[in-house]
Amino acid sequence: MSFIRFILDRHQFTLVVLMLLAALGLSSYFSMPRAEDPQFNFPAATVIVIYPGASPEDVEQLVADPLEESINELEDLKKVQTTIRDGVAVTFVEFFQGVDPDDAFSDVQDAVKNAERELPGEVADIQVLQQSPSDVNILQVALISSDADYGLLRREAERLEQTFERIPLIKRAETWAFPDEEVHIALDFERMRTVGIALPEVIRAIQTTGANIPGGDLDLGRTRYNVKTSGDYGSLEDIRRTVIRGSGSSAVFLESIADVDFGFADESYRARVNGERAVFVTAVQREGTNIHDVTALAREALTGFEQRVPEEVRVESVFVQEDSVSERVGGFFANLFQGVLLVGIIVFLAMGLRSAGIVMLAIPFSLLIAIGWLDFSGFGLQQMSIVGLVIALGLLVDNAIVVTENVERFKSMGLSSREAALKGAGQVAGPIISATITTILSFLPMVLLQTGTGDFIRSMPLMVIFALGASLIVSLTLTPLLAGASRRRKTENGEDVTRERKATWLNLQLETIAKGRYTRRLRQAVARPGLVIVAAVVVFAGSMALFPFVGVSLFPRAEKPYLMVNVDLPEGASLDRTDSIARQVEDVLRENEGITDLITNVGHGNPRIYYNVVPERDNAAHAQIIAGLASASPTAITERIEELRRSLREIPGAQIQVKEFMQGPPVEAPIAISIVGNDLSVLRNEAARIEQVLLDVPGTIDVDNPFERFKTDLKVDINRDKAGLLGVSLDAVDLTVRSGLAGLPVTSFRDEQGEDYEVVVGLPSEGRPGIDAFDRLHVVSNLGGTVPVRQVASLSFESSPSLIQHRDLERIATITADVVPGANVAEATAAAMDALADVNLPTGYRYLVGGEEESRAESFGGMGQALLIALLGIFAVLVLQFRSFRQPGIVFAAIPFAITGAILALLITGYTFSFTAFIGLTSLVGIVVNNSIILVDYANQLLQEGKSVLDAIVEAGQTRFIPIILTTLTTIGGLLPLTLTGSSMWAPMGWAIIGGLIVSTVLTLVVVPALYALLTKAPEFEIA
Repeated sequence: MSFIRFILDRHQFTLVVLMLLAALGLSSYFSMPRAEDPQFNFPAATVIVIYPGASPEDVEQLVADPLEESINELEDLKKVQTTIRDGVAVTFVEFFQGVDPDDAFSDVQDAVKNAERELPGEVADIQVLQQSPSDVNILQVALISSDADYGLLRREAERLEQTFERIPLIKRAETWAFPDEEVHIALDFERMRTVGIALPEVIRAIQTTGANIPGGDLDLGRTRYNVKTSGDYGSLEDIRRTVIRGSGSSAVFLESIADVDFGFADESYRARVNGERAVFVTAVQREGTNIHDVTALAREALTGFEQRVPEEVRVESVFVQEDSVSERVGGFFANLFQGVLLVGIIVFLAMGLRSAGIVMLAIPFSLLIAIGWLDFSGFGLQQMSIVGLVIALGLLVDNAIVVTENVERFKSMGLSSREAALKGAGQVAGPIISATITTILSFLPMVLLQTGTGDFIRSMPLMVIFALGASLIVSLTLTPLLAGASRRRKTENGEDVTRERKATWLNLQLETIAKGRYTRRLRQAVARPGLVIVAAVVVFAGSMALFPFVGVSLFPRAEKPYLMVNVDLPEGASLDRTDSIARQVEDVLRENEGITDLITNVGHGNPRIYYNVVPERDNAAHAQIIAGLASASPTAITERIEELRRSLREIPGAQIQVKEFMQGPPVEAPIAISIVGNDLSVLRNEAARIEQVLLDVPGTIDVDNPFERFKTDLKVDINRDKAGLLGVSLDAVDLTVRSGLAGLPVTSFRDEQGEDYEVVVGLPSEGRPGIDAFDRLHVVSNLGGTVPVRQVASLSFESSPSLIQHRDLERIATITADVVPGANVAEATAAAMDALADVNLPTGYRYLVGGEEESRAESFGGMGQALLIALLGIFAVLVLQFRSFRQPGIVFAAIPFAITGAILALLITGYTFSFTAFIGLTSLVGIVVNNSIILVDYANQLLQEGKSVLDAIVEAGQTRFIPIILTTLTTIGGLLPLTLTGSSMWAPMGWAIIGGLIVSTVLTLVVVPALYALLTKAPEFEIA
């Protein structure tokens, strides 16, 4: 009470402090970062190694194994997973939560450098990429032209890339979907054979001539001079005039045995926009920036760029994340304002205009203070933090309602305004502090959740905690000041009298219920507490029996106006074949009226435009089409997917999957089952068994077994005896075959504009070389003269795996599947595991369950732990407040009824128990015990005044009935607009909280008093 007295005595200082905090929050609102999804880093990295021309088995042995062994020496590793295809190995490295992401990335870089010494010299490229959900392209611009060549498109794309990179708010810009320019040295093996020059001699001459070796410096007197040597190549003419062999006055120049010119590397990535050829330029915003500011600057730069682009090139922004951010953030703020309006209406109907105004002032002050604190904590405004505001909205006024109601109650008893404010606020200060702390404790474990899901949702519980803390401050400072302000009027005699608050219609109705029907039912309940408790237990047990009918899921759909169509051909398929199938898919998509735009990527996934979708890289057998939709409603998307799946089944020769963007951490597929073992043939057989099991599970679709897709390779068989007799070394044959068929990078060349080009030695060829190129290859023997490669080697066909997968240094085979709309992933996975339980595995082999099941176990496991911590923390606070073990147990009686209400609400509305519903249930733990705290605390006060247990609990129930009902209604009103949007992400959470509040409030007003009557003995409050 002394604190309340201090506030009332120094109200000027109190108001100034509150205004200052609100002003800081308002400033933060306009300046803090805005994005669609939370921006955070987690400790993970991806290593991509390109080894052109190597089979998966060679890449595994020569690249993946040494790389994984080096990475495996790092500390705190959670998972090392590698996918190996022709010429490429992609290794995903994940560390345990709590490891600094930058340190983890640095450690992976060091491990890769250590492994480089063991990798083949022919490795073309090694990339180490830091994985970050926030590292998403906010802008994808297409440069479209059916007439311009790739040279022009490349130059314009790079010019736009440089334009974007000059914007300070842009972290990185990249170009996509065109082949690299390089210098082609097309060797004439016939002329080389005539002059007796071997391929190694040509390569050595080019490499030594093109080397740039600094000459150091030289002191001459008082001046130091840098010594410039011959340097590297300065022009194509310099390359042509490379001396391959010289003797006396004659020399053999490169141009006499080869054609040297600019050309393009083999095309590995093609892109189209609505059927027209395109290249892409993307941009990633810097962390902590506002997406609206970044996009505005990028659009301004793009406008200037378009004015100087050639006529045959059209510039089009095919993806702008700002549009989605504006729609989503705007939608959440609309829900927030609608919730404020509903809460205001409820409070006005129950308390009248003046009291409602006092209570409603808690909302803007609390929200602004919370936003300021969130900004100070380093978080921005995005869907999670704004949803936190919506959840907190109804809770913000709870404390203000309790304080205002109690002050008005003391005024009606004849106390002066100041005394009413002092006594009314002081009496409930303890309970509302405890109630606020218990609610905060229910959200705090979510803040501390050390998983990827925890990182994703962290700003939401943090916002709720900040808002609750701010509302507690406001309710104990501003609310008593305003509620205690005297409402006086002059009488006809000139005397000042205090105006009495007029009871509203809703208040009168609630008061009538409290003093009439509720009091009668309450007296009946406390007279037979055992019967009430038994009935409550039966209700709870019955609701738990209904839980299996609700079902469990993880994260729902993202409800974005896009679909992903993934096209996968058998490994070894050419880029042209993949492109042909992709065009057939485009034709089907164009016939669908609900699709507006098509962005096609062949040989590569679309650049990353969503936080949990990582694009496929460098795979000629893969294509991805992003289809824009006219409507993002869940019903429209489901219908569109079903239509497209039926239509696309008619295209043979490829596996075609139609997917929508999903929320939550990335998963490889809804259902993923792996078999772990060493022998590839055994893995292949077991993978086929898993595939059949998944095909037999009702509701599964798009079952994919990559191990069934073996490919046929051409093998060069060298006759070692014959090669030895002819003086031909094996490495000379390998080198010749490699340069002739795939081309061999030997050095680099920088032109006058500073552009770098690889210099590649190979055969003259239009497009990809055919099998006839093998007949043109010759190798110089150690005995002098040349030998046709055909004379010492032959070609043969052999079958080989198209894909090899590793997890934690072991070989695995992963089979994935999706489910039809309406089917439950958890049930389908459980059915598959039941079927696999009867399968006998070979010795040394085992199953792993991935997909949503693995992610759900990690996410729900962490949330289960968080819920347990929350319960223990709340119980500790209640023990501290009541100095008893028994009374906290009485308060906890509200929690089972919250679970009952949540289950019933989800069952009625048709939503599954998703991760967000679990968040709602965890939130309920703190919310529902508040009503019990207020009830039990007031009953204890009445006991101390000498009333009997039954009279105390009945009077407490009658007195606290209206505040409890009002706080429940305001919480529901704050959540209702968000819940009624039908969002598959947030509606389950909203219904879980609303259902839990309704049922727990109704039963709490009866069961908690019954328990109190049964377990409490007046006037003892010792430890029981």
